Amino acid sequence: MALNLFERVEGHKGLFATEKIALIYNLLTAVLILFLFQRMDHPWRMLQDRAMIAGMTFLLVYLYRLAPCKFSAFVRIAVQLALLSYWYPDTFEFNRFLPNLDHVFASAEQFLFGGQPAIAFSRMFPQPIISEAFNMGYFFYYPMILIIVAFYFARRFPLFDKTAFVLVTSFFVYYLIYIFVPVAGPQFYFPAVDAESVANGIFPAIGDYFNYHQELLAGPDCHGGLFYTLVEASQRVGERPTAAFPSSHVGISTIIMILAWRGDRRLFATLFPFYALLCGATVYIQAHYLIDSLAGFLSAFPVYALVNRLYEKRFSPKPV
Repeated sequence: MALNLFERVEGHKGLFATEKIALIYNLLTAVLILFLFQRMDHPWRMLQDRAMIAGMTFLLVYLYRLAPCKFSAFVRIAVQLALLSYWYPDTFEFNRFLPNLDHVFASAEQFLFGGQPAIAFSRMFPQPIISEAFNMGYFFYYPMILIIVAFYFARRFPLFDKTAFVLVTSFFVYYLIYIFVPVAGPQFYFPAVDAESVANGIFPAIGDYFNYHQELLAGPDCHGGLFYTLVEASQRVGERPTAAFPSSHVGISTIIMILAWRGDRRLFATLFPFYALLCGATVYIQAHYLIDSLAGFLSAFPVYALVNRLYEKRFSPKPV
């Protein structure tokens, strides 16, 4: 059956659940900005951004009431998903003032695994075809989000807002962790310390180093491969020394796989190879410690359960 984008939608006169949780996160971080106001570089601009985001959200609600159809509903949700690219680097603006914890995680890796898996893994498989495969998996993170949202929009529209709520709220759970647990990951920490120290398993604390430096280690070279280039370009634009523990790439993609399993087993089977490559890529390209990726996988299940329960108890639409 063909999808009618302009099919009228009844029963939603206020904010979608996804918009409600986004506004709550907006407000929470605004309060945190006020608390840290004297220490932040551009607090007024951050507060203005939040006011504009809130204003845009309510404007879209108003426009939707003028034309309540599937297309206008999709636009409202798509905007909140797109804004995740703003909220992600925003975590760095808060945790940059806290003492960096990479030395703790790198030392734990050394103790548990007798070395640094992020270094050993990429050296074990230097072949361009393997590097390209892992980089493809890592880059596929963004299409995976789009695919699962598009699937629920097109095939299971009554669950569309809930699906978006689960994804957006899960992101916010991880972002709140990143604000208070400042871990940058190997691609930032290793360039910040002496290479010989890393080779010898010595990991010094660097305090607020990332408040002044943001040098990013290039991923394992793939001789200019397409996906290697795409990943490097996206990281140069949007990556910050933040958000390493737990890996949201692994956590969110695991939640996507749960949603795919519940939605259509064929979709799950189609996405699984990319998911497996993505999980391996987080360590292979040295974006995360192995501990980060394992924590991302293990945290996905309680985060999904918590967010799903939150929706059912507090945010599901009431009968009209």
